Amino acid sequence: MSAKIYLIPTTLGDSPIDNVIPKYVVDIINDTQHYIVENIKTARRYLIKAGIKTKIDDLTFYELNKHSSPEEYHSYLNPIKDNKNIGVISEAGTPGVADPGADIVEIAHRKNIPVVPLVGPSSILLSVMASGLNGQNFAFLGYLPIKRPERSKRLKELERRSQIENQTQLFIEAPYRNMQMMEDILSICSPDTKLCIATDITLETEFIKTKSIKDWNKEKPSIHKRPTIFLIHKD
Repeated sequence: MSAKIYLIPTTLGDSPIDNVIPKYVVDIINDTQHYIVENIKTARRYLIKAGIKTKIDDLTFYELNKHSSPEEYHSYLNPIKDNKNIGVISEAGTPGVADPGADIVEIAHRKNIPVVPLVGPSSILLSVMASGLNGQNFAFLGYLPIKRPERSKRLKELERRSQIENQTQLFIEAPYRNMQMMEDILSICSPDTKLCIATDITLETEFIKTKSIKDWNKEKPSIHKRPTIFLIHKD
C-alpha cells in the first residue's frame, strides 16, 4: 500500500478529544511518525492529548509557517518515498481550510501522492449548520480589512452580495478585535440584516445566536478574546 498524506483535525479549543475527534483518527495518529505542522509545540501537545503511543521524541516534525521556503515544502514530503505516512496538523480545526496546509496538499497532488481528509471539527461548517442562514450558498472570506473606512466599504459590499445572490457571508477577526468588529457590523449593516455570532464552538462556553442587527443592538454579547465567526445574510 502506498503512503499517504493524512489531514488530521484538531480540537477548536480545550475540549475533550472524545467529544470531537473520531477514534479512527487517533488510530491513524498512532500509525504515523512524520508530521507537517504549524507549530511544533502545540502539535506535540495535541498528539499527547490524543493518546499517541509513540514517544514524542521519536516523531519527526516539519514546521510550516511564513518562514518556510518552497524548497522546504517539497523536502517535507520526502518520507513518502520511503513509504512513510505523513500527517498534516493545523493550529485548530481541519487542515487546508483557511490554513497553510493547503500549500502542502497542492504539492502532493502534483506529485500524485494520495491525500486523505479526516473527519473533525470545522468552525466554518459548524457555524453555518447552527446559524439558520442559507447553508446551500455561502462564502468564507477570512479576515476583513482592519481600517474602518475599508472595513465599512467591505461590509456594505458583502451585505449587497448576500442580498443579490442569497448567499451567507462568513468572516473572522483576531479574537482581541472581536468587539470592534461586532460594533462595526452593528453600526454599518442594515437593521433587518441577520447576523449570527458563533463563539467558542464545541467548547463548554459555546455561544451561537442569530438575530437581526436591530435586535443585536439591544443586547450585545461579550466575545472579547474568544474565537468567533461572524455570519451575515440580508433577505
